[in-house]
Amino acid sequence: MSGENVNRMLVGVATFALAASIMNLPARAQSPDEQDRQKQERQQKGERGDRDGKEAAPQDRAKQEEERQKAQQQPQADQKKQQDQRQADQKKQQDQHQADQKKQQDQRQADQKKQQGQRVEQQRAQKDRQDQDRSAQKEQQDQREQQQRSQNQKRERDQSAQKRHQDQEEQRRSTAKTERQEPNRQEQQVSDQRRRQLDAQQQQRLSVQHKQEATQARAWTQREAELQKQNRSAQYRFEQQYQERRRQQIQEWNARSYDYRNDPRFYSAANYRYSRGGNSYQTNQYGADSLRQAVNYGYQQGFAAGQADRQDGWRTSGYRGSYAYQDGDYGYNGYYVNRDEYRHYFREGFSRGYGDGYNSRSQYGSGSGDDVTILSAVLLQILNLVTN
Repeated sequence: MSGENVNRMLVGVATFALAASIMNLPARAQSPDEQDRQKQERQQKGERGDRDGKEAAPQDRAKQEEERQKAQQQPQADQKKQQDQRQADQKKQQDQHQADQKKQQDQRQADQKKQQGQRVEQQRAQKDRQDQDRSAQKEQQDQREQQQRSQNQKRERDQSAQKRHQDQEEQRRSTAKTERQEPNRQEQQVSDQRRRQLDAQQQQRLSVQHKQEATQARAWTQREAELQKQNRSAQYRFEQQYQERRRQQIQEWNARSYDYRNDPRFYSAANYRYSRGGNSYQTNQYGADSLRQAVNYGYQQGFAAGQADRQDGWRTSGYRGSYAYQDGDYGYNGYYVNRDEYRHYFREGFSRGYGDGYNSRSQYGSGSGDDVTILSAVLLQILNLVTN
């Protein structure tokens, strides 16, 4: 090969190498020092190319090709990196946006819950006001009804008292008229034998009555301890008042020095009859009055005992456990009727009065507090007195 051909070959290789180098240059601009250094490297490569000859050319081309491919791949890597960065930024923005939306949603839910709680509280307050208004209206209505009942009961008591007064006045006029017409009629109404029978019965009644009075103090002492143990303060006060009134009755009767033998009413003829327990009994006007008194006293004391047990919240024994019911002698003076008869009718009134007092009702009587009386119809039904 001639020298001219060799030089042409070397120039071609250098030109190819220079072109490859230009293609492999990075995107950024090169400084003058780097350009000089590369130029020197190319010259040195050209000189080495002259020495090495034909065998070195294929290796340079492969290396240049590899560098060219790397240069081509570098923008793709940078582009992928930038794309990944953009995706990461977009994901970050998206996550931030979702977080902001969730926070706003949570805040809206919290506000809605708060508003709902306020509405519920307002509804509850409104319901409480309505309940209070209804309660106040009901209380006013109950008061009006109670006043109406009290007025009705007062009218009934007044009418009953007026009727009793009229009956008593009529009876008094009739008795006075009879006494004027027949001065000795009352003494002559019964025979001597009947008088002796009445005397014996009266002596027996008085004996039993005195024995009963002697045992009352001991019975009350035991009852007092029992009530205190049961913490029944209201019932204790009632029975204490009952016992005190009972003692006052006995003292008043003893102070009168009553002699039944000189009382023409005691020997008056029996003009009433009644039945109890399958047996028939007879009594005079004053015995009938005693039985009526027993029923009415029983209702009054039973009513007070029922109220006391209701105040104490006592539900165990009922009216049968009351000391006053067991005693049954309230208002009994030992005359005109036997003690057992009086106690029976006292307890009949007591049981009905206890039910009315305990349940705050007026089924068998009328009035309130200490001023209560059994209804006339109930009294007639209990006694069932029939004139001879």
